[in-house]
Amino acid sequence: MSAGGEPYSEALSAAARRAAQWLATLPDRHVGPAQSAYDLAAVFAGPFPSQGMSAAAVVEYLADKAEPGLMAMPSGRFFGWVIGGTLPAALAADWLVSAWDQNSGLRYATPAIAAIEEGAGHWLLDLLGLPAESDVGFTTGATMANFTGLAAARWRLLADAGWDLDGDGLAGAPRIRCFVGQERHETIDLGLRYLGLGRPTAVPADAQGRLVAAELDRLLSEGSGPALVCLQAGNLHSGAFDPFDAAIEVARRHGAWVHVDGAFGLWAAAVPEFGDLTRGMALADSWGTDAHKTLNVPYDCGIAVVKDSTALRNAMGLHTSYLVHDVEGPGDPFQKVPELSRRGRGVPVWAALRSLGRDGVAAQVRGLADAASKIGSRLAEVDGIEVLNAVDYTQVSLAFRDDATTRAVTARVIEDGKVWMSGSHWQGRDVLRVSVSNWSTDADDVGTAVEAVSSALAAVVAAD
Repeated sequence: MSAGGEPYSEALSAAARRAAQWLATLPDRHVGPAQSAYDLAAVFAGPFPSQGMSAAAVVEYLADKAEPGLMAMPSGRFFGWVIGGTLPAALAADWLVSAWDQNSGLRYATPAIAAIEEGAGHWLLDLLGLPAESDVGFTTGATMANFTGLAAARWRLLADAGWDLDGDGLAGAPRIRCFVGQERHETIDLGLRYLGLGRPTAVPADAQGRLVAAELDRLLSEGSGPALVCLQAGNLHSGAFDPFDAAIEVARRHGAWVHVDGAFGLWAAAVPEFGDLTRGMALADSWGTDAHKTLNVPYDCGIAVVKDSTALRNAMGLHTSYLVHDVEGPGDPFQKVPELSRRGRGVPVWAALRSLGRDGVAAQVRGLADAASKIGSRLAEVDGIEVLNAVDYTQVSLAFRDDATTRAVTARVIEDGKVWMSGSHWQGRDVLRVSVSNWSTDADDVGTAVEAVSSALAAVVAAD
């Protein structure tokens, strides 16, 4: 008997009710989890039961038992790492994606998902000012989006050097020289390692973490052969953007492929007044981002953009007799990403973009940067607090007297639970990082953040 709506209705109703209850707690709940994974191990492990339970009962059990171990990451008071929330339209669309249960690799087999994702891709290229001929693929996250762009770069650079990568592999191939900013995100190194390209050459950066174009020129000039340059839109600690126009001009003179890691910063291109940050970024060859971070769609949604579709599809695609390939349209989705089978990740992106519109995306990104600026400027007025970066985008790095004080303040902020901010180490100092990434962060959340940090510092100083 084919499955209809009846077997699902009770469980889905329970899930919708419990999800709404969870979301309703976010404005006031302690941000950190109340229980650890160790605490919860017995609840979700133990002997495998002989008897099952109803689908609705499973949902209720999950909601009851998991709640103490959940962090309020969707809260407007969550400022840890670089983690966004989820827009209502994107969340609801993601539920539909699960219900539709489409294996979205083949355009012929899942035409609705293909059309939605193609629409989202066209909108993204237009919104971000990227080359209209580019291919857009939806990956698991920014790590694999960057991997995808770098894989296309590897294929093109070796093909142009006369090497058949597909037939002969990497053994004996011309070495690709890889150059990254000194303060790039380590996932770039990870992608290069996945691709067998080895450890990159680090290009010196300035005090805000921006790659120095003159140093890139010097290092490229010290050798010859295929070259790959990775630039950054949004430094993890400062939010700074590499000087794309100058760095890409250098890379072009040396015949290098340019990839941009824009995990959270690529979206600045949607805001006209951020033009100084993104100038020249569209002149690169490939770009990677994570729609969860700044656009605020559910997890599992990176976006890879590659101008050279031939390179991308040769790097990622395959041909086999049992699949019905798209021969007249823009190609199959699986030709643009590492996976063959996958969910319709681009559907929540389409929903987010359709719900916001061009002006709404710009307002959302502008709002994140504005909240970061307010947090930075207000905390800079507090005695004993240093704002270490120029707050031009969505990141703020704070230091307090000395490293020991900074670590103590960070621990107290987390323990207090009114907000969540993560510690790190930058420019030779321990720091407290404030990452504004959630669409719902408002003036009250900004005030709560300022008060939480100020009070934590006062408590640490009083305890000395």
